Amino acid sequence: MAGIHCGPCCVNSSRLRCDEKCNGCAEPTWLARASAADSCPPSLPAKRRQWCANAHRETQVLINKIFPDMRSAMSGIADGATVMISGFGSAGMPSALIDALIAQGAGDLTIVNNNAGNGETGLAALLAAGRVRKIICSFPRQTDSQVFDALYRSGKIELELTPQGNLAERIRAAGAGIGGFFTATGYGTQLAEDKETRLINGRHYVLESPINADVALVKAWKADRWGNLIYRKAARNFGPIMAMAAKCTIAQVDHVVPLGELDPEVIVTPGIFVQRVVHVPGDGR
Repeated sequence: MAGIHCGPCCVNSSRLRCDEKCNGCAEPTWLARASAADSCPPSLPAKRRQWCANAHRETQVLINKIFPDMRSAMSGIADGATVMISGFGSAGMPSALIDALIAQGAGDLTIVNNNAGNGETGLAALLAAGRVRKIICSFPRQTDSQVFDALYRSGKIELELTPQGNLAERIRAAGAGIGGFFTATGYGTQLAEDKETRLINGRHYVLESPINADVALVKAWKADRWGNLIYRKAARNFGPIMAMAAKCTIAQVDHVVPLGELDPEVIVTPGIFVQRVVHVPGDGR
């Protein structure tokens, strides 16, 4: 692990031994290198040996979720995975992550998104590559959804249509650990077929289930190395709830800032919901 703190004034490399001095502050480091297998020299005084042991523990829990490249960030996505992709049209769509998913090669995917792709790029390119078995969305057809239209008409992709509010709440329910919820939206339509219904206070409701995901690909504006995220205006859309609903959230961000620069009061997605961050300078959309 690169970088261990030898004092309040500097960070040094992991090659230091406990009996070496820090080049940054010329003080005895009394720190071991990051590997837990290394031990402090027994000749050190007890107090300094304790300091050394504490340093071992601190370096083992150093959190840095910034990945150096797309290939490493997208590793481990398996065939048959359910993948959530943020975005409302092009706003908040993690285009670079989608391109990386195509290059990664996973197939037979279930995609959760607000729509079913625009034009020939982004999500539409993933569909055109034949990697998607099923899509769950609220707005599949529009003037430039020709890729989805062709696949659906030829029976090459399955569609689960859900109203937009229901889609958002199903995703949120997964992140909140809710097993299901009743909503009036969709009652009495084909969307409610084979679903449980209930009369509550004189109004009919239909039971909707949560949508869990293996992976969420989200676009954010800024992040720190702990994975805390903030978004830019409407590009926020589905990002926060998708990050909560997935086992592994991968964030494409315009800016990576030093730890502590993000005001805790404006962080939208806490780092506990984010596992991987990739810096992709962009236009802020």
